[in-house]
Amino acid sequence: MSFARRLITSALAETDIEVNGSRPWDPRVHRDRVFPGWLTGGSLALGESYMNGDWDCGDLSGFFHRLTRGDADARLAPVWKWSARLQAKARLVRDAGRVRRVDEVHYDLGNPFYADMLDSRMQYTCAYFQGTGDLETAQERKLDLICRKLRLRSGERVLELGGGWGGFARFAAERYGCVVESYNISKQQVEHAREYCRGLPVTIHHRDYREARGVFDKVVSIGICEHVGRKNYRDFLLLQKERLKDGGLILLHTIGCNHSKTTADPWFTRYIFPGGFLPSLAQLAGAADGLLVTEDLHNFGAHYDLTLTAWHDRFEKAWPRHRDAFGERFRRMWRYYLLSCAGAFRARRLQLFQFVFSQNGLEGGYESVR
Repeated sequence: MSFARRLITSALAETDIEVNGSRPWDPRVHRDRVFPGWLTGGSLALGESYMNGDWDCGDLSGFFHRLTRGDADARLAPVWKWSARLQAKARLVRDAGRVRRVDEVHYDLGNPFYADMLDSRMQYTCAYFQGTGDLETAQERKLDLICRKLRLRSGERVLELGGGWGGFARFAAERYGCVVESYNISKQQVEHAREYCRGLPVTIHHRDYREARGVFDKVVSIGICEHVGRKNYRDFLLLQKERLKDGGLILLHTIGCNHSKTTADPWFTRYIFPGGFLPSLAQLAGAADGLLVTEDLHNFGAHYDLTLTAWHDRFEKAWPRHRDAFGERFRRMWRYYLLSCAGAFRARRLQLFQFVFSQNGLEGGYESVR
């Protein structure tokens, strides 16, 4: 047995994972070349080798739940850290003069693809499974939770940064009688959102969120903070404050991590979310320091495990309709993306934060909504 295989096997065993074991979460390795690759290539090699069919796992989310919960990478951290530096330098050379935007790589895969994976409102953020096990109901409860936290009232003007396929804009307009302006850079999402919100007091701007103008009663951002970059959190919050009327509220809905970092996972930035970065609670709190008052903080990250699992089930069911367009390697990549994230949320290494901010603090205080 090679040194790389011994080290990897030992590290996994400490998290109750057995290479070529008989349990659903045990990985079945088809090619021994994965071991030196995993040892020196870290998470990037782990993901790419799965995409290439070098290994399989019957319960991929269970594998990542144990791997993440058990901190198996701790023993490999010195090697992986050295490897990550080399990979970062290589990416700088490879990507010089070439810009990849997340809307082109990820969100513009096609509206039919996402329609098959998501709920009817095409919500591509964490659902709220409070009192339900149904994805459709859970996504509606998420939207209503946001509206209630913002204390939306009929006739209020709402600014939405990063509007997705228009689900929140339509919900706020139909259910709460609000006037919504939404900013989004994804062409396909904007086209769908404009049709989806036709006839309602909703304006969908095909523009960067930083181009938002006007003053609003409420401001909401659902799942865009992960894309603004860690050096831009302060400016991101400042823009929202500047667009807000006195006495208004801001709701920020974002994935977060437990530890402050300066780099993102290389597999995810290469294949799933170019430029993506997950903030820690400390990084977001630091960005708001002296700028906004935190009225409420709600973490329901465990619900993202349920959300991702539901998306994966729908994706697999619909795959025959998309096989010819995307191919098997994409299928393995997408499965890896959804289920590795599900496992990380189940292990509570990733979180889902909903902040409610005000400019100067609400007189009399803010009553939390759940």
